[in-house]
Amino acid sequence: MHATETGDIRRPLHVAIAGGGTGGHLFPGIAVAEAFRMKDPDNEILFVGVGNPFEKAALERAGYPQRTIAIEGIKGRGLWAKARAGLKIPVALFQAAGILSEMRADLVVGVGGYAAGPVAMAAWFKRIPVVICEQNTVPGITNRLLFPVARRIFISFEATRGRIDPEKKRVSGNPVRQSFLEGEDVEVREKKGFTVLVVGGSQGAHAINMAFVAALPHLRKKKGIRIVHQTGAADQENVARAYAEAGIDAEVKAFFHDMASRYRRADLVVCRAGATTVAELTALGKAALFVPYPYAADNHQEFNARALVDAGAAQMVLEEDLSGVELAGRLDRLAENPTMLADMAARSRTLGKPEAAAFIVDDCYNLLSNEPCT
Repeated sequence: MHATETGDIRRPLHVAIAGGGTGGHLFPGIAVAEAFRMKDPDNEILFVGVGNPFEKAALERAGYPQRTIAIEGIKGRGLWAKARAGLKIPVALFQAAGILSEMRADLVVGVGGYAAGPVAMAAWFKRIPVVICEQNTVPGITNRLLFPVARRIFISFEATRGRIDPEKKRVSGNPVRQSFLEGEDVEVREKKGFTVLVVGGSQGAHAINMAFVAALPHLRKKKGIRIVHQTGAADQENVARAYAEAGIDAEVKAFFHDMASRYRRADLVVCRAGATTVAELTALGKAALFVPYPYAADNHQEFNARALVDAGAAQMVLEEDLSGVELAGRLDRLAENPTMLADMAARSRTLGKPEAAAFIVDDCYNLLSNEPCT
């Protein structure tokens, strides 16, 4: 790697971003890709993943190419499925090594998800520097396995658990896409009433959807409230019908592509507690009511939510305690207490790290500038 005396790298970089599978892994990767392009528009970025429909669609919208490897997850599966997945690992390593050679990769950024494993290991065998982005307070199994081979480990929370070499660890925050950082807040200043954004991830959250349907008869404040609800495809019709029958002003869709704008218009966001959602909320300074996904690996969503609840930036209801009456009561209290909402939002903003992606890229440049010239 050629570097100037000041540590600046003289040529465009070839960066592989490995992993994905879900928005929680893929969207931070897109944020890092954007930051590499902002650093140098000639930097070449390639995503390497499993190529599921969600990945393909998200990367096509973002404008980044992807190569795929044949790999499956192992955790939580039956014996035969684990054996089949294990047999794919050597093939995936071979495929990953070929991709890295073809693109002449200077760096691999692992963003979580099982596809990151073979790519990072292939990079390690080829002596290509590997860095890891860990979004959650409880690291996922793939990232835990990769920590020993990583040169840098970028974490989102100070309280991230696990044995992480202090020399490698950087508290960067979770990277957030530029669309969440560059928009205007004009619509927020102009709007009136109480707007609630309900989002359960890219597939929706059935438990949250049904809780809102159950809450509608118990809401005291039905006038002046507006609900923007991402349901996922399965529940869209039923939820939309329930709002219409209750006389609630609601916009209901299976999926919103313009989430940044939706966040900005919201006074309150009711959502799961994936790390990407937490990062987006805090970057924009939004009050939240979290309903953590109870089956998340190592219960990491509850730990993510707890970090904001303890800071006074959010409230939390565990799914086992979620009911229509409970949800309606919380919505009514928050709608009637704008001072509380404003305080939660202000505290949320203090936790945000909108510079996370730029921090990661700058540190990657520092890392690569110290690599031996080749």
